Amino acid sequence: MAQDFNAAAKAWLEGDFDPETKGKILELRNSDPAGFEDAFYRNLEFGTGGLRGIMGVGTNRMNRYTVGMATQGLANYIKSHVQGEDLRVCISYDSRNNSKLFARITADVLVSNGLHVFLFENIRPIPLLSYAVRAKKAVAGVMITASHNPKEYNGYKVFWSDGAQIISPVDKDIVAEVAKITEPSMVKFTPGDECGEIELMGRDIDEAYFNDVLTLMLSPEARAAHSDIKIVYTPLHGCGVRIVPEALDRLGFKNIIHVPAQDVSDGDFPTVASPNPEEASALKMAIEVADREGADIVMATDPDADRMGIAVRDEQGRMVLFNGNQTGAMLTYYILTRWKELGKLDGSKYVVKTIVTTELIRQIAASFGVKCYDVLTGFKFIADVVRRNEGKGEFICGGEESYGFNVGEFVRDKDAPISCCMVAECAAWAAEQGLTLYQLMQKIYKEYGYRKEGLVSLVRKGKSGAEEIQQIMKDMRANPPAELVGSKVNKVIDYLDTEATGLPSSNVLQFFDEDGDVVSVRPSGTEPKIKFYFGAAGDDADAKIGRLKEQFVK
Repeated sequence: MAQDFNAAAKAWLEGDFDPETKGKILELRNSDPAGFEDAFYRNLEFGTGGLRGIMGVGTNRMNRYTVGMATQGLANYIKSHVQGEDLRVCISYDSRNNSKLFARITADVLVSNGLHVFLFENIRPIPLLSYAVRAKKAVAGVMITASHNPKEYNGYKVFWSDGAQIISPVDKDIVAEVAKITEPSMVKFTPGDECGEIELMGRDIDEAYFNDVLTLMLSPEARAAHSDIKIVYTPLHGCGVRIVPEALDRLGFKNIIHVPAQDVSDGDFPTVASPNPEEASALKMAIEVADREGADIVMATDPDADRMGIAVRDEQGRMVLFNGNQTGAMLTYYILTRWKELGKLDGSKYVVKTIVTTELIRQIAASFGVKCYDVLTGFKFIADVVRRNEGKGEFICGGEESYGFNVGEFVRDKDAPISCCMVAECAAWAAEQGLTLYQLMQKIYKEYGYRKEGLVSLVRKGKSGAEEIQQIMKDMRANPPAELVGSKVNKVIDYLDTEATGLPSSNVLQFFDEDGDVVSVRPSGTEPKIKFYFGAAGDDADAKIGRLKEQFVK
C-alpha cells in the first residue's frame, strides 16, 4: 500500500532505530531524493513467496527491521497454528551481501519467541535447507536469498514442514500475520529469559544429504568407466562452491575443473553481469576454461544453487548451451530408461512438469508408461504433487523450463547439486554407448520428434503498464487465436477455470494447435512483465518459433 513517504521516514528518524540507520536516512534524503521516496513510499510486501527487495534503509527495503517484522509474523503464525513444545525452524543463507546478518536476525527473533532454531554454520544451498527441514523434523524453514537477482537485492523464502516452499492456505495465512506487524517495536529482537535455542548444523546434514544422493544414482559401472570426464563447474560466486564438487567427487568423477575467480563467495558477483545460469554471458568464463582445458561439459549454478545451466560439445567440438527444457527432457529420458532397465517402473511411478515446460517430457513419460502431472509455474507446485502422493505413488523426477530439476523425494525443491550429479552420470552412460550429451539429445529428437522452445518477456512498468498487461489477457480471452502459424488451434486452456483444469486459479492462457505447437501467456507474479512461452514441433520448429513470436508479440 502506498503511504506518505515523508511521514514514514520521519517516523524512522524519530523512532527507536539505531543511529547508523538514521544517518543513512538523512544521507539518502540529501543525496538521492528519488531513491529516498522509493525507500519509504510503501512497505516491502511479504507475499506468498516471502520477501524480495533492494537492500537499504526504509520501509520498502530489505534491512534488519523489515526482516525482523516478517520473522515476528512468521513466529506468531507458527505459535498460533502448530501444536507442540519443541517447535523447530531451520535457517540457511547464501553468499549475498547481508545474507548472514539477516539469517542471524531471523534466528534471534525466532528464539526470542520461544522457538528452537537450527542455523547452518555457513552458506548452504536451498536444497540443503529443504533437506534439513525434514531431517530435523522442523515445522518451517527460512532461506535468505534473492536467487539470481542483481547484487542490490536480497530475499526471504519460507518453507513448511514438508520441506517445500509454502503454498495456499499456509502462505496466505502467514502473509496475514506478517501484515499485522506494522512497526519494528512489535518485534522481539532480543532473546530474553524464556527464549528458545539456536543450534548450529552443518556437516551432519551434508553427510546425510550426500548419502541420499548416492541412492539416486543409476549407473555405477558407467561412472567407474568414465570417471575421467572433464567437467568445468562454476558456482557463480554462490553457495554451490563446495557442495557440488564434493557430490561429484563422491560419485567418482575426479576431473572437476574450477573457475577460480568464480569460486570466491562474493555477493557483488564481480565476474558476471548477472549470476543467472539462464544467461549465456554467465557461462562465458567457464566456457573459456573448458576450451582451454579441453573439457566435455560446463555446469553452472545460481547463487542459492537450486538451478543449473549446462553447456556441451556439439559434433564440431564447439560448446553449445542447453536450455532448461532440453536438460530436463534429456535427464527424464535417461532416468526413465535406466529405471526400466533396472525393473523399477510400475504404474505407481510418475514425473511432474510445469504447464509452460516442454511437452517433450510428457511424450517421453508416455512412451515409458509413466504418468506425467502438469502443475502451475513454480517448483512449490511440483512439491505439492509429491506431498499429496505420499504413500500412493513414487516421484521419479520433475522440472521446469527455468532451469530447475529434481530427482527423488527427500528434497522438495529444485536441486542443482542433484541435477549436476545426474548430468555427469548421464554423460558417463552416454559415453558407454559412444555418444556425447549433444548426440544423446539429437537421438531423443530423432525418436520423439524435434521440438524448439522460446520465451519473450514484455516489460510494462507502472500503473499504465499493469493495465496494458491486463488488457492483453482480456483481449486474448475474448478473441483467442484460431491458428498458430497456419495450424488450427484445437485446444484452449484458461487456468482461471479451476473446475476445468483441476489446478488453483491462475491468470494463464494456453493455445495448442493440431501440429503439436503450444503458446502459453502469463503475467509475471513478481515483475512488471508479461511472458510468452512458445513451443514448436517438427523439423521446421526453429523457423516456427520466429513466426510465433511475430504473431503474438507486437
